[in-house]
Amino acid sequence: MRPRACVLVLAAATLVRVAALPLPGTEDVGSWKIWSHAAARDVTTVYGVGGDPPIRGVVQWGERRTTVDYPPVALYELALVGLVYERASPGFPDGWQLVAWLKLPGLLAGAGLTALLFAAVRRLTGQLAPAQWVAVGFWANPATVLNAEVLGYLDPLMMLPAVAALVLASSGWPALAGASLALAILTKPQGILVAPALGLLAWHRGSLRGLLRMSLGVTTAASVALLPFALAGALPNMWLAFGAFYARRDTLAGYAANFWWIVTWALRAWYSVGVFGFPKAFLLPVRRILAVSRVRELGFPNPRPFGTVATVAACGLMAWRVRRASDLAMLAGFAAFTVHAFFVLSVGVHEHHLVLAVPLLALAAALRVSLRPVFYAVSAIVFFNLNVFYGISPGWGWAVPRTLTPIDLSVLLAVVNCIALVWHGRVLAREARASWKGAAAIV
Repeated sequence: MRPRACVLVLAAATLVRVAALPLPGTEDVGSWKIWSHAAARDVTTVYGVGGDPPIRGVVQWGERRTTVDYPPVALYELALVGLVYERASPGFPDGWQLVAWLKLPGLLAGAGLTALLFAAVRRLTGQLAPAQWVAVGFWANPATVLNAEVLGYLDPLMMLPAVAALVLASSGWPALAGASLALAILTKPQGILVAPALGLLAWHRGSLRGLLRMSLGVTTAASVALLPFALAGALPNMWLAFGAFYARRDTLAGYAANFWWIVTWALRAWYSVGVFGFPKAFLLPVRRILAVSRVRELGFPNPRPFGTVATVAACGLMAWRVRRASDLAMLAGFAAFTVHAFFVLSVGVHEHHLVLAVPLLALAAALRVSLRPVFYAVSAIVFFNLNVFYGISPGWGWAVPRTLTPIDLSVLLAVVNCIALVWHGRVLAREARASWKGAAAIV
């Protein structure tokens, strides 16, 4: 792509992203409104303060009340939005302007991530073409546009430090990489999924000393982020909020096109045959999420341990296969595989949790062209997973109908995603073997 064409594509994507900011997004945006209002007043009290046992904080905005269960860095960012918005609009009124303000940090983080990807690839390759490809591949990607500026998820705020951690580690800065990882995890817990790849990078760059420096960076950054809550006496309340969050995640698959969504479809259809008959019961769309507790009531074992073991086994096997890889492309691909395996195999995953794999695969595929088909496939899966359930916002339409196919389209997408995970692993393992053989030949 010529530089002028690249600039035009990036500019057009920017216009689309900015135009999408006022869209209402998912129901999560409603939580961001309440949280930002409360955090702007005193961020250290949003989880609650004190109590024996610790109390669970309840935040309020007008007649709306809820609890907070995101990590503190996300709350700092929402607090900043709340402070700026209230200064611009006294009284903190609801409306599209508030929604746009809440999405603005994601827009800025996405722009920063695009610049980071461009700069990293340009530095590593010394070429403009792959750097342009990665910038366009992320910024103009329908999956990342739909996730952030359209539906309003906070994933870009986590993706920027998560990807930055890998880039910093590959550049020989393990302590800064650890600090960046801590910021990612304390924004959204999914940031921890890059930790295995980051650990391998730190080991290859500095062996035990590299790992220790990375650990020091994680500890220092996390301590700084948690210090205000510690001084306010709110740390026990924060742990209570996190524990309550994971305890109440009673979903088998939260609209995630994964293995457990297929199980959701199969169980609901099987127990509906008496009402709708066969095969009609298996041709109906999946209307509701299935609870883990309901699965156990039906006499099945708790699926959560099976999902956890499968995820750990898949990631462990891939870690073994790429253990000798020391280049950023392979380890970014490994990090993307970890995210992909978590999404497909774990219980309680939600529809947007696969999006972290997109910038990781974009980085890997810019450096290794053979990984680009995987990048395109995962990007498409992320886009359609979000679109078939929400369109451009609940109630606004523009969703691909799930009844377009005889079996619910989201179920077929889940099948495709399971196959894509296996393919992703095979491609990555093949690339790892090729790297070893090439290194051996050089020696």
